[in-house]
Amino acid sequence: MTILYTLMEFKSVRFNEMKRYISGISDKTLSTALKELEDDGLVHREMYPQVPPKVEYSLTDTGKSLIPLLDGMCEWGDLHRP
Repeated sequence: MTILYTLMEFKSVRFNEMKRYISGISDKTLSTALKELEDDGLVHREMYPQVPPKVEYSLTDTGKSLIPLLDGMCEWGDLHRP
């Protein structure tokens, strides 16, 4: 959820930028989560042919369509949190 919100806010993000935005996440956890989100069609991975390699992550249209649902879940949680 945090990754999706980060991509929603910053549009296109490189791996190390995202790691800075999400405090306390390890390289392995972030890498695994991004791969799963990409496999699920929620995140697009763009690799640019340059040296050093440049990779950017962004939300797909499917990923963008999920944001209102996540917002609704957050609102529900705020209403029902003791």
